[in-house]
Order: sequence, then C-alpha cells, then structure tokens
Amino acid sequence: MVKRQLPNPSEIFELMKFKKFELDSRKRRLESAFTIEDLRQIAKRRTPAAAFDYTDGAAEGEISMERSVQAFQDIEFHPSILNDVSQVDTTTQILGGSSAMPFGIAPTGFTRLMQTEGETAGASAAGAAGIPFTLSTLGTTSIEDVKKVNPNGRNWFQLYVMRQREISYGLVERAAAAGYDTLFFTVDTPIAGARIRDSRNGFSIPPQLSPKTVLNAIPRPWWWWDFLTTEKLQFASLSETGGTVGELLNSAMDPSIDFDDLATIRKMWPGKLAIKGVQTVADARKLADLGVDAIVLSNHGGRQLDRAPVPFELLPSVVKEVGKDLEIIVDTGIRDGADIVAAMALGADFTLIGRAYLYGLMAGGREGVDRTIAILIEQVERTMKLLQVSNVAELNPGHVTQLRRFSRDGQLDGADPDTKSV
Repeated sequence: MVKRQLPNPSEIFELMKFKKFELDSRKRRLESAFTIEDLRQIAKRRTPAAAFDYTDGAAEGEISMERSVQAFQDIEFHPSILNDVSQVDTTTQILGGSSAMPFGIAPTGFTRLMQTEGETAGASAAGAAGIPFTLSTLGTTSIEDVKKVNPNGRNWFQLYVMRQREISYGLVERAAAAGYDTLFFTVDTPIAGARIRDSRNGFSIPPQLSPKTVLNAIPRPWWWWDFLTTEKLQFASLSETGGTVGELLNSAMDPSIDFDDLATIRKMWPGKLAIKGVQTVADARKLADLGVDAIVLSNHGGRQLDRAPVPFELLPSVVKEVGKDLEIIVDTGIRDGADIVAAMALGADFTLIGRAYLYGLMAGGREGVDRTIAILIEQVERTMKLLQVSNVAELNPGHVTQLRRFSRDGQLDGADPDTKSV
C-alpha cells in the first residue's frame, strides 16, 4: 500500500515554478507558435480577410496547392543508425554562393499589404539568418531599399517580362547595379490565374472599402492603423497600381513571351540565371541544353494553372534527367523543415518558402519572419539528426520514399518498386 502524507508547502514550490509573464504582446504570441500552422492561425486572426486570403489562397479549386502540401505529407523517412550527429552542418552551396540553410525566401508580390514592414522584414531577417532573399517584380519595396536593409546578404530578383519590355529591361539593369547575384526569370504567368478568393473578397490595390471589408476590419484595428499611418502602398517597380490583382497582372504580363525573350535577358544579366515555373521534364531538358544555371520546379504555389504538376513529385524525374547539368530548386507546399529535408534527399539543390514566410510576417512583422525561420531551422536540424545524417550532402533518395496515392495514369500505383500506394 502506498504511504501518504500531507504535502510540504516548500517542496511544492520547488516542483512548481510559474513562468514569468511576457509583457510584450507580439513576443508573447510569437513564442506560442511552434509550427508554421501556428503562425498561420495567428496571421488569420490579425489580418483582414482580403489580405490573408490573397496569401493563403490559390487558383480556382485550389487543387494544385492542396496536392502540393499533401505530397510532402505522403512520404516515409528511412533513418540510418549509429552515426554521430552531435553536430549537424546545414550549410548549402547554391547559385555560386553559400546559404546557412537549404532554403531561402521566395518572391512574393503585394507584400506590404500583408503587413507594413513587408519586404524590409523579409530581407533583413534573411540576411540575419544567412539565407537568400528574393524580391518580386510586384514587390512593394524597391530594389535599392532591399539592398540597404540586407547589404551583406544574398539578394535575388524575380523578373516578369512585361508588355512594355523597356520596364523589364530597366529592372534587370537596376538589380545588377545594386549587386543582386541571381535573376529568377518567371515563365508560368502569361496571364493571371483565376484566384476565386480574391474575386469574392474584391481584393485590389489599393484596398477597396465595402460594408463587408469594414465589418471585417473592426476586430483588427492594428492592421488598419499600420496601413493608414505608414508610407503609401504601391508597387516599387511599376507605376500602375489600381485595380484587382487579375487586372493588374493581365495589364502587365505578356502572353507572347518566348525563348527569344529569354535569350535577350540572358545577354543583359551578368549574374546567375534561374528559370522559375518549370513543370515538365522536357522543358527542364531544353533549359539545361540552353545553359541556364538553375531551374525552379514550381507551380506558382498553385496560384496559376490549377491541377498543374506537383513540383515535389516531379523532382526525382527531373533530377534523373538534368541533375548533373544544372541546379534544381523546389518550391510550393513547404510547411515544415521535414519537407525541406525530404526535397534535398530526393535531389533538390535548394528550396524556397513563400506562404510560410508571409504567415510569419502577418503574425508579427520582422520578428514573425525571424520566428518562421527559427521554426524551420529547428525542424530541419531535428529531422537530420533523427535521420542520423550530419550534413546536407549525406541526404540521398534512400532516406525517403514517396507514397503515391495515384499514378499519373490515374490508376492506383502498386507496380513501381520505388513507391508505395496509400
């Protein structure tokens, strides 16, 4: 029988220590976030629906986005044993330089609309973490101002070739003059995808007020206070700022761009050139033969063609075809450091985060982006240690199995020995 006694008050206080209350509300809410999904939930509470849904949503039925996220969940890791992983090295070489982690920040448009610190927060946080930051043509901070807040870090520039070619050429020249080391030539946006959430919300630049948006703003006064008391929201690289997202994209983009435009930009750009939006093995092969430095396997976060290929599922085939000829970067669907590790194991040279970064931004500005990066770093390092690999180069396809729900012909996949059906 267990012998019982009255508790000794001094012993109780030794066992129970109350956590010091954090007075800083921003720091308090960010400390409560342990995953990217936690940051997403905070962002949703703090951001008006139109701005949040622009980030969170995708094209049409949002099938591509959902499949891309699911693909990372449908994997099986295979850890090694009895390897010393007391220290792990996450350093990665990409596009002629180093990154402290195997991921960087992807280009995102309209960023200051999500939270007024915008690209300034992203670039400065990336610089502090030693990872690359990519500025979008549709960014709301100028090429030069991003360089000012990240003077010693790696800055990349994403280019849309627009109807007025001289605008695009001018951006290329400015990025080169500012010392950006890589240009991302985006090829999956001849026109805007049908982003239904934005249409339902009446999302536009600048934001349009309606009874619905006013009601939605009432519990989020801090967002409107920031918006109304900071510099006017406008595109840093474009003079046209009025209209819905689709109207703005369709007025700027040119569906006639072709390989001649790629050749023109290649001649202009002195640094590394990556082609963003590659979605087939055949196109990867053609670009490798043309001598580009890298490709980004991407379906634009599911925001352009719905039901487009899932980049992570496409990765092994592309690596097999062109992995020795150019560098391969993957984006879309990454919500966890384990996703990054899986992509690297299957042959990616690097990965990019978009929504994950913006959730942190909306949750807490620069500190929120720092929190996103810290969460992913912790997850990457933990996953590598549990796989028992001490550096990124040790990751290989033997560490990961892709569990395919369906094969590409629509039948349940059971014949491929390298996959498992679920």
